[in-house]
Amino acid sequence: MLNIPNRRLVLAHFWLAFLAFFLALILGEWQMYIRSPLHTWLGNPELYYRSVTAHGSAMGYVFPTLVAMGFGYAIVELALKQALVGLRWAWAGFGLVVVGTVVAMVPVALGKASVLYTFYPPLIGNPFYYIGVVLVVVGSWIWVALMAVNLRAWRRANPGATVPLAMFANNAGAYLWAWTSVGAAIEILFLILPVALGFKTTIDAGLARVFFSWTLHAIVYFWLMPAYIAFYTLVPRAIGGRLYSDAMARISFILFLVFSMPIGIHHLFQDPQVGTGVKFLHAVFTAMVSVPTLLTIFTICASVEIAGRLRGGAGSFAWIARLPWKNPMMLALALSFIMLGFGGAGGLINMSYQLDFAIHNTQWITGHFHLIFGGAIVIMYFALAYDLWPHLTGRALNAWKLMRVQLWLWFVGMMVLTMPWHWVGILGMPRRMAYYDYTATDLAPMSLSVIITFSGGLLLLASGALFLWILASGHRGATVPLPAFRFSAPVHAGARIPAALNGFGLWLALMIGLSVINYGFPIAQLINTPNTAVPAVPIR
Repeated sequence: MLNIPNRRLVLAHFWLAFLAFFLALILGEWQMYIRSPLHTWLGNPELYYRSVTAHGSAMGYVFPTLVAMGFGYAIVELALKQALVGLRWAWAGFGLVVVGTVVAMVPVALGKASVLYTFYPPLIGNPFYYIGVVLVVVGSWIWVALMAVNLRAWRRANPGATVPLAMFANNAGAYLWAWTSVGAAIEILFLILPVALGFKTTIDAGLARVFFSWTLHAIVYFWLMPAYIAFYTLVPRAIGGRLYSDAMARISFILFLVFSMPIGIHHLFQDPQVGTGVKFLHAVFTAMVSVPTLLTIFTICASVEIAGRLRGGAGSFAWIARLPWKNPMMLALALSFIMLGFGGAGGLINMSYQLDFAIHNTQWITGHFHLIFGGAIVIMYFALAYDLWPHLTGRALNAWKLMRVQLWLWFVGMMVLTMPWHWVGILGMPRRMAYYDYTATDLAPMSLSVIITFSGGLLLLASGALFLWILASGHRGATVPLPAFRFSAPVHAGARIPAALNGFGLWLALMIGLSVINYGFPIAQLINTPNTAVPAVPIR
């Protein structure tokens, strides 16, 4: 079990994360209702965009950042077997996230910053929205620094030892976030805030979008890091098996670190300010990110097979029936992989320069990223919380049947939500619209699909409420003696790990180098192109 000060720190991060998640979930369901045929047109469409901004900011910045931070602080003690160095700094980082969230959400709630979480210049909101986002990011940077400091302290105490996989993967995620968040930070500090504060009246919207693309896609891989850490370090142990390959896991996290950054401009395929050569380069690197995902699927499937065979399974497929399907971690993994498969297949369309024309800015995009993040990633956030909760509270969390119901509700709800979005996206339904005229000939056939997505959202809302209830009940459970927390052991325990897979120097250099190559030219070109600024459009 974690020591008491660290327990409180991790619980504070998790509870704030999951409460923000649930509030954002409510906003998302409201959005689906008011733009469905079940509701008349919204009298003030600005309320819709206000809600979308709050939903996206909470889900995109606050929720996953707090989960990653809390999980990282737990990993330091559980994997490195040492007390967290810099506990006061950790609380300071948490405080900045809390203050930043409040500072950002107040102008959003007042209708002064309905710019969506992607900012969308030349739209310019209240400066406090951007200041709040910056405070959240700065708070997360403190976490990044603490992860590096704690790893260094462990290395000094254990010279030449192999860094535990959980900590290696955790720091890969931290370093990825530190670098990818630079793009949005530059956009806010040097392009948006001077306009929001009244020092300028124009903004280079094209350059701003390029800087945000620096963050826009790599942030997804920051979101998935806790889920992938759970895949490799929690699932095999939880289901009674072993990790197929520790080295393969490290390679996967390294590839995410290197290839997550130089791909963001595939979000700008339809933007004229970026040349086709740069777009092609980013499309190629986007395809490279599929490699660590495929390695993960192979490694985890092999680890699951090991668990099935250790439980008496035999034959080519008979071992599948021997898996502990009543274990919430096993169920979460299976459901996550199904959603990852569908979401990844959709991603192949998004990364294609030609096919993107058909689905760009349609509900297909909404379906894709909800299936990846809200589906495959968030369901593993649930699972890792269930796994850690007894070690955070010192109390039993035995509601396995309710956990399985909650996970199934989430899976079914997410599939019901996102599959119709993909379909109406193919038909051309635009996203981010406050209302649709379902009496129009081209939209009438889509009305049923929209009602179905609303029904899926109701299932997600029920799942989210049940999840919070299960966690809250865990604080009232019986106090139980707990064994020492274990991460998954590899099949070949004690095997030597090459130095290149035990450190980050080479990989950070490659990450930065590839980013400079892929972003340096378009940024330099846009900076040196005259007369690219356009009048800002303030949100009143």
